[in-house]
This record gives sequence, structure tokens and C-alpha cells, in this order.
Amino acid sequence: MICYEHPLNERIRTLLRLEDLFDRMAFFSARDEAVEHHSALVTLFEILDVTSRADMKSELLQELERQKQALETLRKSPDISEDALNEVLSNIQAASHSMLNMTGKIGEHMREDEWLMGIKQRMGIPGGACEFDLPSYHYWLHLDPALRRNNLNEWLAPLLPLEEGIGIVLNLLRRSGKTFSHTAHRGVFQQMGSGRVAHMLCLKVDESLPCVPEISANKYAISIRFVIFGSRQKTRIYEEDVKFELTFCNL
Repeated sequence: MICYEHPLNERIRTLLRLEDLFDRMAFFSARDEAVEHHSALVTLFEILDVTSRADMKSELLQELERQKQALETLRKSPDISEDALNEVLSNIQAASHSMLNMTGKIGEHMREDEWLMGIKQRMGIPGGACEFDLPSYHYWLHLDPALRRNNLNEWLAPLLPLEEGIGIVLNLLRRSGKTFSHTAHRGVFQQMGSGRVAHMLCLKVDESLPCVPEISANKYAISIRFVIFGSRQKTRIYEEDVKFELTFCNL
């Protein structure tokens, strides 16, 4: 099965983007090649741009606190594992503490580095990070991989509390919903909404099928159509019945 996650508000959309960027950063920075560390730095600059919103940290802290209070109300439920609940609450507490200890604006340590900001500015130009444009960056890319990796980890470290908090919120979101099995007849599925807006939809479909879901949803209705992958012509509906699983996730 291949899973398609479809965020239904801007807040969840931003968290999913950051999760993807942090994963990509971890992947490239762990490698040794100069071109891979270049990709890591490009990704780090993307993280910096996405987290530039002034309310990013406060919104995440508020969400963690809201989840903490919601989970505390489950403590007396006989269906809840006390140990599992305590572990999640401990993780939330640790993440909140780390974020509260973040000083200054998010990414301020990078924005105050003229060398990094000079590279970031050039990277905004297609092909702008060539060696003749940035000789000092070209020199950095020829340093020992371990030294470059230490630099990357040093620049990333002040942002890691955000990654921890995002991971907790998205994990709770993904585990919150109930999954239902449906069939898109001749590639199309529609369902009237319950009047309540979910935060995210998770759709799972057999990865061997040559089609991709296009999802449109609000609190009144959900519309999913499966289109043929790779069609060079106008978008074409996959005109076979498609069985899939759909999960409504809410915080």
C-alpha cells in the first residue's frame, strides 16, 4: 500500500513540509559527498524560510499543551495503558521544555552569519552557487566530510526542538483517526461530510495500481478521483473500480 496524506488546513500543511525537510536534511548531512552536503545546506535554508513565521514556536507550544491536557483526561480510562500514556506525556513535556529554552528568533544564529546568508542569497539564483560565484563555499565543499558534517549539525542543532515538537504532534494526529474501507467506482468517490472538518486525510491504495488520487475536501463533502499516472494528454480518470482505505485524522 502507498499512503497519501492530504492536510486540510495551513497549520498541518506547514508541519508536514517541515517534517519532510528535516528528514531530507538528516539524510543528506549523514553522507560524505560534497554534492550531498550542498543538498543538505539547500534544505537547511528551506527549513529557515518555512520557520520564519513569528508565531511558529508559540503555536507549536500551544498545541503540545492542548494535547497534554487532552491526554490527562484519559488517565482514568480502563482502555488506556498507564505506561504508554506516561511515556507520551513525558515526551511532550521534554519537547515543550526544549522549545521554551530556544532563545531569540528561530534561525537567528544563521541569519546573523554573513557567510551563510551570502550563500543563501546566491542559491536563490539558478546555478548561482557555482565555484566562480562563491569561492569560499567551493573551499568549504572541499574540506574533510567530517568537518562539513560538524558544521551542518551545528547550524541545525538550534532548530531540533522544533523537529521534536512537530514529530510528536504529527504522530498523535496520525494515530487519532479511524480507518474505513471504500471503493471508488470507475475511479470516482464522493461522500457527504458530517459538518466537522478533519485536520488531515490519509488515503491508502494498492501501489501496483497505475493511478494517483486527487483529493478535494471540506466539512460538507469529500471528492476523490483517481487519475492515470503519467498521462501526457489531458488528465484522464482511471475507469476501473479502486479499493482504498481512508482515515480521518483530528487533533
